[in-house]
Amino acid sequence: MPYSDMPLPPGALLGADACAEDLYQAGLVCAAGIDADIDLVAAHKWFNLAASRGHEDAKFQRQEMAELLTSEEVKIALSAARDWLKLAH
Repeated sequence: MPYSDMPLPPGALLGADACAEDLYQAGLVCAAGIDADIDLVAAHKWFNLAASRGHEDAKFQRQEMAELLTSEEVKIALSAARDWLKLAH
């Protein structure tokens, strides 16, 4: 069985068919810093993507992240979400 000890960023294996719950879980991982540093910008991105697919809790979490970020960081997160959508489709 192949093995790599190189860590993957949260959500790295999520594609265009990812469900809202998987996107939400990636946001939780980023927000909590599970197996990586806390990344609130990435968390906002994943929560935003989950919210766009109808995940109600993600809408709340996205707002919480936005309150913790600067306006520039929110812009970066929104841009990252758009980039992910372009790559995923």
